[in-house]
Amino acid sequence: MLRLLDLTGINSAYRAHLPRGQFDVEAAVAVVRPIVDDVAARGTEALREYSQKFDGVTPDALRVPADVLRQASNDLDPELAAAFEESIRRRRQVAETLERDEDPAPAELADGAQVAMRNIAVDRVGLYVPGGLAPLASSVIMNVVPAQVAGVASIAVASPPQKEFGGLPHPNILALCHRLGIDEVYAVGGAQAIAMFAHGVDELCEPVSLITGPGNIYVVAAKRLVRGLVGIDAEAGPTEIAIVADDTANPAYVAADLISQAEHDPLAASVLITPSTALAEAVNAEVERQVAETLHIERIRTALTGEQSAIVIVRDLDQAVAVADAYAAEHLEIQTADAPAVAARIRNAGAIFVGDFAPVSLGDYSAGSTHVLPTAGCACHSSGLSVRSFMKTVHVITYSDAALMEIADGVERFALAENLPGHANAITVRRPQ
Repeated sequence: MLRLLDLTGINSAYRAHLPRGQFDVEAAVAVVRPIVDDVAARGTEALREYSQKFDGVTPDALRVPADVLRQASNDLDPELAAAFEESIRRRRQVAETLERDEDPAPAELADGAQVAMRNIAVDRVGLYVPGGLAPLASSVIMNVVPAQVAGVASIAVASPPQKEFGGLPHPNILALCHRLGIDEVYAVGGAQAIAMFAHGVDELCEPVSLITGPGNIYVVAAKRLVRGLVGIDAEAGPTEIAIVADDTANPAYVAADLISQAEHDPLAASVLITPSTALAEAVNAEVERQVAETLHIERIRTALTGEQSAIVIVRDLDQAVAVADAYAAEHLEIQTADAPAVAARIRNAGAIFVGDFAPVSLGDYSAGSTHVLPTAGCACHSSGLSVRSFMKTVHVITYSDAALMEIADGVERFALAENLPGHANAITVRRPQ
């Protein structure tokens, strides 16, 4: 089912040879621009029209009432509720332990010359939770928890209305919002939700400073369109998994993990990187067997046979590491004889899952790590969503009179060298007369 790419004879420029799907955000921008402009101009009237057009239902209330959120939480199956709570607990513990930067000690540059740094949470964020092929309730946890740990004071969530739930978002999404203390929840999806967050809608939703959360290409295009007016986390494309495996890997595990991500979307990418042709053959056989037993067969087959998926044959694990770094996967699994050692050599990945018993599915829900990660090779320069994503850094400069005079000559010369005498004068005017 998965095509084979043989890279054993190639020694560099791996990225050009690796599978990658097409995701034309710029083309989608042209589609969503009228939507974003219309929401900015007409507010709730436009939101209702687009809900009917794209979701097939007009919500009774665009902002979900608090009693509906509470009831959704009360109606949860107890075992599912326990799973939600454990996922929340683990994500919060990792966020508080690993991701929250404390303010460092100020830099004392000279007597009376100090530069300090403060990490300040953004004041208001809009979190988008998808509700298309799969209602990603887990994204509520992955967005809300780090925002709360960062100290964001105002958090709003938007998720598409669902016909089968009377124009409300999926009950699991509502239940998690309630359990996390989020009472500002909107039954608004797609580009129109991004426009609502960015521009605000009178008497419904105040504009935000930052928008985060995954979505389809039209959500991504809308985020690109409003970027600058607000901050965004990333332009996330379809999900992807890469697995570096040798002949010690279990073919059933590898196949199941490739299938798990293909289940998300027909555009999802599943890539196996291995020096073992025997493993490649065994995994392909396992994929055929397991896909036949899955629920979403057509979606998975489309993803696995698409141009974005493949089994990549390499010479050895050294080349496997180089190829994995070139691919810069959103999710990278290491299933080799010495998985921790191989994982330690990886530089480019959104998240690294080490060993046979750390599948991506664990990270999607309850590992404690984030599952909002860079896609499309962006892991070579970007990071996943974390507490830091919701904070901005501010330098605080404090100089005494004497400390300024100690460096005044140099600052004036620098300013005059740049032909900015007004800058120099802001120093000169402070000299003793």
